[in-house]
Amino acid sequence: MASSHKATGNFGSILDDSRLTISDGEFRQLRQFIHAHTGIALSEHKKALVCSRLSKRLRHHGLQHYSDYYVLLVEQDPEGVELMAMINAITTNKTDFFREPHHFRFLAEQLYPRVRTRRPARLRLWSAGTATGEEAYTLAINVRESFAADPTADIRILATDIDTNVLAHGERGVYTADQARHIPEALLHRYFWRGQGGNAGQVKAKPALADLIRFRRLNLLDNPWPIHGPFDAILCRNVIIYFDRETQQQLIARFARLLRPDGYLLLGHSESVHDVGSGLRHVGQSVYQYLGAP
Repeated sequence: MASSHKATGNFGSILDDSRLTISDGEFRQLRQFIHAHTGIALSEHKKALVCSRLSKRLRHHGLQHYSDYYVLLVEQDPEGVELMAMINAITTNKTDFFREPHHFRFLAEQLYPRVRTRRPARLRLWSAGTATGEEAYTLAINVRESFAADPTADIRILATDIDTNVLAHGERGVYTADQARHIPEALLHRYFWRGQGGNAGQVKAKPALADLIRFRRLNLLDNPWPIHGPFDAILCRNVIIYFDRETQQQLIARFARLLRPDGYLLLGHSESVHDVGSGLRHVGQSVYQYLGAP
């Protein structure tokens, strides 16, 4: 395997590197491959993005052309090692603590009080497409604050993503001060340790949060999912926007089947549930409640 620092040799300037360009045919091949393995639908104007994100993989293998990289993926990667690296490179992982805060207010006001009346109090949440874990830890903070008077409540948060690199980040639970800037100071003090010495400028989630969360790799295209419900709420925010309409409809129907009859599906602000016979009704800002099988 060639070094990732492969010299340009006779190519001279890096501007002459053919890895900076991708032909229409190469893009079409890779776009179809990516869609088949991840569900991500890439439009024509994403060519530069694909070129940019995969150029490091070409350099890593000492390849000059994207067609050679496609051959590697299809014919020379029997164990799927490069497939995993390609997925990690191509996926978008933008997230923040307390992103779209109205969702966490909704859960605290509408869902958690109902769960507290159950005996035993049992809560199951799923952060699907959790990226580096900020959403899952925000859920854990939200839950800890809401169930402070009931420490015996049985609470579990499942956090999944297709990208193994971001999942490892989430499991570590370490974030920069800038990444943690949206956490209110009182909650930051209560639920995170501040780094000292060489770790100054970082914070780490305390066990009070980390013990609630289980990080697992999951490709949403997998069928079946190795997941058993029912869930009280599933958050899949700013994820299905990357899929085509048919895949979106299939995923929404599958999410619905894993919800309790009164559970909630929370989507991103630019996403919505279309009429797919899923038994979901709109009850809030990008919040849908499952009424049971139609």
